[in-house]
Amino acid sequence: MEADSSQLAEATAAYNLEAGEEERDPESNTLQQPLLKRNRTLSSSPLALVGAKVSHIESLDYEINENDLFKHDWRSRSKAQVLQYIFLKWTLAFLVGLLTGLIATLINLAVENIAGYKLLAVVRFIKNERYLTGLVYFTGANFLLTLFAAVLCVCFAPTAAGPGIPEIKAYLNGVDTPNMFGASTLIVKIFGSIGAVAAGLDLGKEGPLVHIGSCIASLLGQGGPDNYRIKWRWLRYFNNDRDRRDIITCGASSGVCAAFRAPVGGVLFSLEEVATWWRSALLWRTFFSTAVVVVILRGFIEICNSGKCGLFGKGGLIMFDVGDVVVTYHVMDAIPITIIGILGGLLGSLYNYLLHKVLVVYNLINQKGRIHKLLLALSVSIFTSVCLYGLPFLAKCQPCDPSVSEICPTTSRSGNFKQFNCPDGYYNDLATLLFTTNDDAVRNIFSSNTPREFQPASLLIFFALYCILGLFTFGIAVPSGLFLPIILMGSAYGRLLGIAMGSYTKIDQGLYAVLGAASLMAGSMRMTVSLCVIFLELTNNLLLLPITMIVLLIAKTVGDSFNPSIYEIILELKGLPFLDANPEPWMRNLTVGELADAKPPVVNLCGVEKVSRIVEALKNTTHNAFPVVDDGVVPPVGLTIGATELHGMILRAHLVKVLKKKWFLPEKRRTEEWEVREKFDWVELAEREGTIEEVAVTRNEMEMHVDLHPLTNTTPYTVVESMSVAKAMVLFRQVGLRHMLIVPKYQAAGNPPVVGILTRQDLRAHNILLAFPHLARSKGREKRH
Repeated sequence: MEADSSQLAEATAAYNLEAGEEERDPESNTLQQPLLKRNRTLSSSPLALVGAKVSHIESLDYEINENDLFKHDWRSRSKAQVLQYIFLKWTLAFLVGLLTGLIATLINLAVENIAGYKLLAVVRFIKNERYLTGLVYFTGANFLLTLFAAVLCVCFAPTAAGPGIPEIKAYLNGVDTPNMFGASTLIVKIFGSIGAVAAGLDLGKEGPLVHIGSCIASLLGQGGPDNYRIKWRWLRYFNNDRDRRDIITCGASSGVCAAFRAPVGGVLFSLEEVATWWRSALLWRTFFSTAVVVVILRGFIEICNSGKCGLFGKGGLIMFDVGDVVVTYHVMDAIPITIIGILGGLLGSLYNYLLHKVLVVYNLINQKGRIHKLLLALSVSIFTSVCLYGLPFLAKCQPCDPSVSEICPTTSRSGNFKQFNCPDGYYNDLATLLFTTNDDAVRNIFSSNTPREFQPASLLIFFALYCILGLFTFGIAVPSGLFLPIILMGSAYGRLLGIAMGSYTKIDQGLYAVLGAASLMAGSMRMTVSLCVIFLELTNNLLLLPITMIVLLIAKTVGDSFNPSIYEIILELKGLPFLDANPEPWMRNLTVGELADAKPPVVNLCGVEKVSRIVEALKNTTHNAFPVVDDGVVPPVGLTIGATELHGMILRAHLVKVLKKKWFLPEKRRTEEWEVREKFDWVELAEREGTIEEVAVTRNEMEMHVDLHPLTNTTPYTVVESMSVAKAMVLFRQVGLRHMLIVPKYQAAGNPPVVGILTRQDLRAHNILLAFPHLARSKGREKRH
């Protein structure tokens, strides 16, 4: 997890060794003046942490592979096949929404009932003044639930640990995250989330629901788990990375919608936070998926309101309905609103910084093995249980306000004004926040028209505890989300500020809590538009929109001046090669040709190549694509002498398939179109299975030939060698490429048609700094200014 930071430190240190030398400022360099002051070649690490498991990372092929087979299939598609494809896309979007809504319902029902029966049992012990027995029961139940969730993650699906959102974000950026969307990951994520949330840990099910929606989408798109795929011919249309990316985007939107009952917010969350590539057709399908989720949840709520869901009550789905609260504010309210925004930005960036340090330590602990992962999770569970049970005894019992319409005190599983250890007619305000589920805690602290319900001391204890728990709970080996912990922390200081304002403001304290939660989420996650809509759909009050927008903008601006968002920090810690939308300014002073010079020479293949040459290239390199070049070609115009033609680029997976099928020619010749279609089809070529180690080639076959022309992508993306790295990176990211060919600026006889190939790893800032360490100086100067 510390790979990026250590490599950057190494690059900076390498530059410091040369600090005594007088050299030109890299910022003043022009593209015509080369920056080839390097001390090593451009390198990369193919390993990253996916979930809680170190995996080998590959990139995805979002680019359309326009070879002869693809072109023939595209020309031969009938109108009925096109309609089939469109119909199936909408059908999958419907199924993603349906299944995500049903699974969210299952998780909510299970969590609320398990936690409800647990809390009611402890309440009986407290009522009988058997406080120690209540503590043992409460801690033991939470211990077993945490053990259940942690064992599932540690032993069966390490990729199910954590929220999953950073890995989804990386996947939609073009990074293949192995085993992240498998059936085992989905099952462990569902039951692990139930155990972890019901155990009272300071985490939410919102992040896991996003991951669950993405897993459902991925499994539907590929026809089921890898070992038990449904080979329906209709599903062949989705046997590619592009369509799989779209359906996973629908799944992520559905997950957010299921967590907050916010269909528009779910669509905007995918657009703003996780998706790298977007278009209007995808917008319609994601909105359709979230609409299906909302219908499922609405029907589920109607059933539960009739008392058929056990102890569900009003819990499980966060909904703070303040539609009946009149929101009025005046000029003086601009001061506390600004303060909340600034506090959200400062505390959010501080939380990101501290969580980064904690995750580094947790990584060192988790590397020691399964037992250490389990012990860490169980230690956090015991500490959390003791705090949630013990701290309410520090609060003073408050008399019930007869003017409040709600029941006071209450001994039920949910609701405001928890009696806990207080006599009749009194309630414990700290127990109202701590001795309940996280969803009910949010509902209670957001409660409106209760200005004297919570004492400042209780809110301070609540805020301090959840700051500590929020730092130490995230990162253990259980499914966990960041949304709810941040909402709880932010709502605490928001409500405290509302109490401090007193009669100087007309805004309700519950609304201050909402603004505090929004500010901390913007300060940590750096989202604005999607967060604004999510909170708007949560509160069901349009009058909150202007002040929520102001708070979010201030919090994000303040947070951005200190560090990146929490998900970007996690991506960096895990070593996932995520390409940011904005290249580093110093990248404009470096050309792609100079990057190519810092790499090993490119390996070219001929249009009709010997089998031995193909086997040698596959065994001696790890490249996933090779340029296909033809020598002695007579150009259609110009000189008649032989020229070198760049025919295109062929994928490693296609070469392996050729060797497996032994599509060899005894003589060196071009094949006919019917010969290729007889042996291959485009559905088969979409598969990325098989390695060169699985292929056996005889000595006689080594001397035979393969015609690579029909399988070659004849329209690869190319850039001229004088293009800046910054411009190439923007193109690479926006188009969703895996490989980018660099062609020479000057075409002449004898010049190779390809200078080099750029991949995702070559465009990452820390890899470039390793090869060009003096650029670290300009980077440091930019940060200072």
